[in-house]
Amino acid sequence: MQIDLRTVSITPLRQTYDHIARRLGADKPASRYIEATMDVQPQANFHYRPTWDPEHELFDASRTRIVMQDWYALKDPRQLYYGTYAQARARLQEVAEADFEFVESRGLAERFDDTARRTALDFYVPLRHVAWGANMNGAYQCAYGHGTAITQPCLYAGMDQLGIAQYLTRLGLLLGNQGDLEAGKQAWLEAPAWQGLRRVVEDTWVLKDWFELYVAQNVALDGILFGLAYREVDAALSEQAGPTVSMLTRFQAEWFQDANKWVDAVIKTAAAESADTQALLGQWYAHWRGRVQEALAPVARLALGDAGDAALARAVAAVDARMHKSGLAV
Repeated sequence: MQIDLRTVSITPLRQTYDHIARRLGADKPASRYIEATMDVQPQANFHYRPTWDPEHELFDASRTRIVMQDWYALKDPRQLYYGTYAQARARLQEVAEADFEFVESRGLAERFDDTARRTALDFYVPLRHVAWGANMNGAYQCAYGHGTAITQPCLYAGMDQLGIAQYLTRLGLLLGNQGDLEAGKQAWLEAPAWQGLRRVVEDTWVLKDWFELYVAQNVALDGILFGLAYREVDAALSEQAGPTVSMLTRFQAEWFQDANKWVDAVIKTAAAESADTQALLGQWYAHWRGRVQEALAPVARLALGDAGDAALARAVAAVDARMHKSGLAV
């Protein structure tokens, strides 16, 4: 018996799914990101309106005052779908785990300057609660946003914030102990310096317009807070006592740089949609920028003393520059 093996080239009848082909053309292959994102959200044939919100359909563009001709224009320049998101976060986490292991194995936490240790614990541990609030807000944006292009990365950002809360908890346990976590919770609930920020976080929880929440959380609060916490305060502690805290917060610093690419792209695309949309985004940003800056002023002074106001001003200016570049009148 003789068996002949040969290679046969099979030409596919089409390059992608019909709903993708309607956007790209039938002969153009789509990336995995496009296939996992574009027009995934249902648009018709809903069986009922939500019993908790009968004024809206299950997926309803009118849940925000922002109007977009095509909600799928708000694409993520990082092209994250679940597969690439998991891979990207695994790489960040591998580095973070190596940093924590290095600090522990070399005894850097035990030898850390006591004054800097107290500053780090008093400043970073209460931020666990801010990160948890951001996780709630990311879930809300995903649940009530419109179009998978924006809701998908909102969910990823929310889950990342839960991870950040966990890393801040580990920082507290490594530089301190369980008592420092309890002290951080009590500071968040009762200390005067934290009540302004706590009010901002809790006020974002009751925002109905998910796109305003996006501006409040992802642009204003994350933008200013992360610039203060993981640039300004981190730099001051490094100068005072070495890079131990920098290593324990590397995940947050690198995550912030990565997330900004998406946040800025969304604002830029939305602002270019119309003059009305641009103006509304500018109003939202100005409002929440002012509230966040006021709330963070005592927190900045808590960590940096008299240098806190200048550090906070630099963090605000950095976000202003990003928003100006994205098309907002700042």
